[in-house]
Amino acid sequence: MKKISAYILTAITLMPGMRLMAQVDISMATHWNNRAYYNPAFITRTDYLYLYTNVRRQWMGVNGAPEVLNVQASQFFQSMRSAIGVSLLVDKTGVTQILNPMVSYAYRIAKKEGWTLSMGLSAGVFSRSINGSLFEPDNAQDPSLFYFNAKSIQPDVNAGIEFQNAHFIYGISSTHLFSMGKSDSLIRNANHRYGYAIYKNDVPKLFSYSMGVQVINKYSSTVVEGNISLRIKHKPRLVEGTLLRGAQEILDLGLTCRSSRQIAFNIGMMITNYIRVGYAYDQSLFSSYARNQTHEIMLEYRIPARSASPVVKCGEKEYWYH
Repeated sequence: MKKISAYILTAITLMPGMRLMAQVDISMATHWNNRAYYNPAFITRTDYLYLYTNVRRQWMGVNGAPEVLNVQASQFFQSMRSAIGVSLLVDKTGVTQILNPMVSYAYRIAKKEGWTLSMGLSAGVFSRSINGSLFEPDNAQDPSLFYFNAKSIQPDVNAGIEFQNAHFIYGISSTHLFSMGKSDSLIRNANHRYGYAIYKNDVPKLFSYSMGVQVINKYSSTVVEGNISLRIKHKPRLVEGTLLRGAQEILDLGLTCRSSRQIAFNIGMMITNYIRVGYAYDQSLFSSYARNQTHEIMLEYRIPARSASPVVKCGEKEYWYH
C-alpha cells in the first residue's frame, strides 16, 4: 500500500504543464463534495444511486457573468465492480453557452487491507454556441468583435484515476482530451489537468474533518487550491445498551482558498439521512470584483440500493469512502 501511495504522489508531482503563471478560476466551490465532473473515477460509490446537482451564479451584478448548472447521476454495480453515470453541464457566460452531456464508466478494485483504486472514463459531446447579437461593446467598430451566430459540436472525453484508503485520497485526471496541446478558442475548450491529495479523519464519533490540496492546470495557467472541512455528527443512539445506529452526519463547514485570489465559505446540512443541501459563498480579492458576490447551491441525494453491495471496511467503519 505504501508503494501505491508513492506512485500516485509521484504522478501528481510530474503532471505536465504545472507552471505557476497568470491565474484563472476554473473550479466550482462545492467540487470538494463531488469530483465526478473532472474525474469520472469518483463515481464508484457503493450501496446507493447517487444524484447530485449544483448551481453557481458568479459575480452578481456583472452583465454576462458566468452561470453554471451541473447535474449528475451514478450507480455502482457490485457484480461488475463498476459504476455507470450520466452528467450534464450548462455554462452561460456573456454571449456564449456551453452544453456538455457525458456518459461515464468507472471500474473499482478493492482489497481487504482497506484500499480501493478506481479508474474512470467519460465520453460525450462539447457544444458551444455564440450569439453575437448580444454584444454591447463600448466601441462598436472594434475589429475583434463579430455580430453573427456560431455553433460547434465536438466529441469530448475525460479520464482519471483515484486511490483511497482509510485516511487518504489521491487522484489525477484530465478533461477535454481532444484539445490536449491546443489553446483556448471561441469554439474549443482547452484541456485541463487535475491532481489532488486529501487527508480525512473519521475516527472521532461526534465529528470528522478533512484537509485537501488540488492543483489545476489549463494550458498556460495554473490554480492551486486548499480546503479544510469539518463534519459534525449526531452521537450514536443506544437503547438498553444496544447500539441501534452509528453516528449520523448533521452539518458541514468548510473553507477554500485559491491562488486565483479567491476564498470560499461552505456550509452543508443533512435534511434526512440521504439528502444533503449545501451553500457556498465566494469572495474575490480583486478590487474590481470584490463587491460582486458569487453564490453556489448544491443538492445531494443518495437512494439506498435494494440489495446493499459488500463494502471493504477499514476498522469498524463501513462507509469510509468520500
